[in-house]
Order: sequence, then C-alpha cells, then structure tokens
Amino acid sequence: MKLIFCSDPLTPRKPDADYAREVAAVESLGLSYAVIDYEALVNAQDAAQAVRRVREEAELTSGIYRGWMLRPTQYSELFNALMGRGIQLINSPAAYQHCHYLPEWYPALQAWTAQSVWLPYSGDVNHIPFDEIMQHLEVFGAAPIIVKDYVKSRKHEWAEACFIPSAADRAAVERVVRRFVELQDESLNEGLVFREFIEFEPLTTHSKSGMPLIQEHRIFFWHHQPIFVAEYWEEGNYSVDALPLDQFCNAAQAVQSDFFTMDVAKRRDGNWSIIELGDAQVAGLPLHADVSGFYEALINHKFVSNTDENKYQSSQ
Repeated sequence: MKLIFCSDPLTPRKPDADYAREVAAVESLGLSYAVIDYEALVNAQDAAQAVRRVREEAELTSGIYRGWMLRPTQYSELFNALMGRGIQLINSPAAYQHCHYLPEWYPALQAWTAQSVWLPYSGDVNHIPFDEIMQHLEVFGAAPIIVKDYVKSRKHEWAEACFIPSAADRAAVERVVRRFVELQDESLNEGLVFREFIEFEPLTTHSKSGMPLIQEHRIFFWHHQPIFVAEYWEEGNYSVDALPLDQFCNAAQAVQSDFFTMDVAKRRDGNWSIIELGDAQVAGLPLHADVSGFYEALINHKFVSNTDENKYQSSQ
C-alpha cells in the first residue's frame, strides 16, 4: 500500500507541512508514500504534471490519497494519472463522488439523517432562484433549517450564512442564502442543499466563531467496517454516553465506497443521527486524534478507538 500526500508548495519534493503528523506516523510504521503537486492538479489542471514525482510501480499497487479536498472531476484525473504510474486508489471516481456529494449518498442513508432537499445552482449571486427555493422548502413548514452546498456549509458563520430560523420566512431565507453564496464564491459545489435542523446534545460554543458545537464523532470505515473513531471537536467535555457503533455499521452497508467517514451525533431525544458522509481520503483527522493509531488501524484493518473503548458499543 502506498500513501499519496500533497507536496509542500515551497519545497515540492516534501509533503505539505499540514500533514506532518501523518507523514511522521507513516514513516514510523515503515509505510511507503509519494507526493503529488496539488497546484498542478487543481490550478494548472495538469494531472500528468501533478504525479511527475511519483515513482512508477512494477506491479499494480493499491494507494490511498491523504490530501486536500478535490472536486470529483479532479479526483478522476488524479485517479487515472496514478493508474498510469501503477497505483490504484482505494476508491474509484464514482465511489469518491458518492460520498462527496450529499445528493449522491442521501437516498441510501435517508432513514439515519436529517431530512434534506436540494437543487442545482450555478453560484451566480445575481441569479439566485428564490422562487424555486421556497417551493422546495415547503416540506419543512416553518421549522428551522440550515443551508449548505453539495459538500460544505459555512457553519462557522452560523447565524450569518448557515442557520435559518424558519423555512417559511422568505426574508430570512434570502438573507442567509445570499450571504452563503457570497462567501462560498467560486468554491460553491454544484448546488444548494437545505437540511432539517436537528437539536443535538450540546457540547460548548466555539471559542473563535461562536458556532454552537455538538457532541459529534467521526467514524472511519474500511470496507464497511469501522476501524477508527475520534471525537470531532477538541473543545468542550464529551459525555460518557456510549456511541452505538453497531447501528452505524448497519447503515454503512448501503454506502458505495471502500473507505469513507461518517460523522454522527446524539440528538436531544436520545436517538443518534448521521450528520455527514465523506470520502475518507480527504477527511481530516481531529487535532487530538492518535495519528499512529489511525494508521495502525489502516494497516491491520482492525478497530481502534481514540478514546475510552467503553464508549463504543460494537461487536467488532
């Protein structure tokens, strides 16, 4: 198995400094890695140039990308360029897109996550289709909702560009959506998503953005089995309530990917919900996570808990 990291823009033969902890763990475990030129892939749109420093393998080798988020078209170009070097990434382009875009994975996990609606949208702030948006929002009545694109929200601009107190309040919808579109700018992914706002068990308030934090956990799945779990936020004190891992293992069977993350949290009513799905190759490890433990789990394909194992109810 070969790990693929993004190179440092200033020292292109070395991995990006933001992945230093992961590279150190990989080196300590004796794993092989290579670097790609992210700027060449994304900005120059030259996948061949991006993989120029990746040594060609004599035999087809499995690979895992650990780097910055890519649009599905960019991931597809990287996937094909690495195949030309004899490295096959764990997830196909179709699998990457399945976990990357909410409208792709939502039908499979609808029973476990917040009610959601969406519509394609170009991102032109001068032509936001508010009439069409309000029609889509009728299913929520006057309930609170959040807005995001197919991939990301502006959760750290919570009141300004994420949370809408009433789906029926057109003025509020227009204000928050317009600000969201402005802030996303060219980073807006594919369209707009509106999600039911769920009352989760609170954690604390973010010390910088003021965003309300919840007791969220990130689960890494390898071939539909959990291999690593970590508390999502480094702030606040998590409760001792056990995470029902088996419940999410059941949900994971519907996901069309071999390596993905599932962010989950406990609701105020006592039930648990899936907040988000993502391709694990571009999913960050929480700052306090045991990085070596993560890579050991990746090698051995065995479950590793980043916290008290009694907090995770699993048959693994």
